[in-house]
Amino acid sequence: MKKHLDFYFDFLSPFAYLAETQIGAIADRFGLELCYKPIDLQAAKLAAGNNGPSNRQVPPKLRYLTTDMERWAQRYNVPLKFPPTYASERANRGTFYAIDRGQQRDYVHRLYLAVWGQGEDMSDEAVLRKIAVSLGWSGDEFLAYTQGEDSARRYNEINKEAHARGVFGVPAMFVGNEMWWGNDRLQFLTEYLESYVSR
Repeated sequence: MKKHLDFYFDFLSPFAYLAETQIGAIADRFGLELCYKPIDLQAAKLAAGNNGPSNRQVPPKLRYLTTDMERWAQRYNVPLKFPPTYASERANRGTFYAIDRGQQRDYVHRLYLAVWGQGEDMSDEAVLRKIAVSLGWSGDEFLAYTQGEDSARRYNEINKEAHARGVFGVPAMFVGNEMWWGNDRLQFLTEYLESYVSR
């Protein structure tokens, strides 16, 4: 049975965007099945007991994080442009529609690039429709799914799973019970895979 790499993310996270630009190549290198797991980042923080201010409420920290994001984008040679809003639930729930069609990697990559690479609004139906159509889907059917019962149920289940596994932020990556948190931990993940999975 093929081993898998779980990737917990929320489309509102720029650091998860940065990690997403690399995670597919890591999974491919080690022959892992990449499992995309969209979650509500704020709910994960609250479930972990993090009731503190958001990054946007701490201006010095936000300034530093913005600089850090730009450094990472330059290192990865990927575009970075902040979106106008951070309402990510429908985009997140759309991942399940993609999973059912075996197109989750393309969906997550294309939408992340639109949102954090081009600065498009992740909550805008026109943006979501454009991604859906680019993947050969019915825009109307996809948009309806992002507000339907099936995506709501699966989103609730995967959030509960994340809380149970101790996910407190994104990106969070798991191989078995081992967790790595943060775009800046991809090297540690890679070193682990070199030592254990590739044997």
